[in-house]
Amino acid sequence: MAAISNSLSLKHSFSLSRASPSSSSIKFKFRRCYAAFANENREYVIVGGGNAAGYAARTFVEHGMADGRLCIVTKEPYAPYERPALTKAYLFPPDKKPARLPGFHTCVGSGGERQTPGWYKENGIEMLYEDPVKDIDIEKHTLTTSSGKLLKYGSLVIATGCTASRFPEKIGGNLPGVHYIRDVGDADALILSLEKAKKVVVVGGGYIGMEVAAAAVGWKLDTTIIFPEDHLLQRLFTPSLARRYEELYQKNGVKILKGASIKNLEAGSNGHVAAVKLGDGSLVEADTVIIGIGAKPAVTPFERVGLNTEVGGIQVDGQFRTSTPGIFAVGDVAAFPLKIYNRISRVEHVDHARRSAQHCVKALLSAQTHTYDYLPYFYSRIFEYEGSPRKVWWQFFGDNVGETVEIGNFDPKISTFWIESGKLKGVLLESGSPEEFQLLPKLARSQPLIDKAKLQNATSVEEALEIARESLQGEAAV
Repeated sequence: MAAISNSLSLKHSFSLSRASPSSSSIKFKFRRCYAAFANENREYVIVGGGNAAGYAARTFVEHGMADGRLCIVTKEPYAPYERPALTKAYLFPPDKKPARLPGFHTCVGSGGERQTPGWYKENGIEMLYEDPVKDIDIEKHTLTTSSGKLLKYGSLVIATGCTASRFPEKIGGNLPGVHYIRDVGDADALILSLEKAKKVVVVGGGYIGMEVAAAAVGWKLDTTIIFPEDHLLQRLFTPSLARRYEELYQKNGVKILKGASIKNLEAGSNGHVAAVKLGDGSLVEADTVIIGIGAKPAVTPFERVGLNTEVGGIQVDGQFRTSTPGIFAVGDVAAFPLKIYNRISRVEHVDHARRSAQHCVKALLSAQTHTYDYLPYFYSRIFEYEGSPRKVWWQFFGDNVGETVEIGNFDPKISTFWIESGKLKGVLLESGSPEEFQLLPKLARSQPLIDKAKLQNATSVEEALEIARESLQGEAAV
């Protein structure tokens, strides 16, 4: 699940990251529990229960400022977890070792300690589960939750993330058998459908569409991807690169309908979704439909804090401070200065959620004053289940602007380099070694001058990366 928006060009709006209800994930639901606070006052409050909230909590603990001082308010019945798992390993069929909680609680995604519900209790953090914030009084510094609980905060961190974009009800967006994925409950509902499904349609050719379709292949289901763009992941992939991935999906039995509009979803006699009706009037049969057409920042009820109308989300500065004193916003919901490219952006990605939360809390609790300096990073992992003929993992760092040079034949490696005004601006690598992947962020951040003709003449991905490495070393020597 990943995306980036910026105020200069919407083409940067990348839209880049789940067994049965009797699985272990159900065992970790909790009732609302309130720590023993004598009154409504809380020194620090985090609103939201996703990755950003989990990493923010860890940073509070690291600074010795959590115990009896920190409260997390979330609409979910779970402690924060690594959300990208939901469209990847969580959706694997039972015989393919699907991911389950508590296995992917924050912060295992970055190699940190697993923050189970017990971790929050041990660290004196008050958790309000299934009790989202419904109202804020900025003047009084108070929050009201859906249960009517009143919280008075000293400092507030908004980490509400995004909500899935939905099809309107009038065209079948709420029919039984139609699914959206943002949380464990969504994924569990989809798994119930996949267990009975025969024909699956995935709407959307971005990260969610690609990852869900790959998981459906693991269930050996008749799977079709439908999207209006000219090729998969149009916001990042070049047409040539996308063609390689489309061929991979087709080899796995997935049908791809590109450039197709959807008129509506049609129900069968039982009221359950039965088909997708395209703009040309044709029907694609489906008993399960997954909609992956993007997401919207969850700003309600925080509109008064100050929104950015160009990229969406809550406007913040390089320390994630909003225009309202004492209120911060991090993760997907924050519209922040992307220092490296000198523009305002909003990034929907787990890496940014982690880093922004840590930067924000450090700035709040310490003398840290430097501006958040984020390097855009996106990745995906597909077909990773047991028995897959080919497991796919790619990474991208930087900016997808300028001309492109593609090296490799996707058997197994391929790389794409973005070059603007002679400088290397972005690089994508598929099936690289750990050492090769470690080179990518160094290249994207340094943006070295590179010989395009020499790069084009490279006969392998390894040779192309060595040329890029030499360009990097040349910059350092100047």
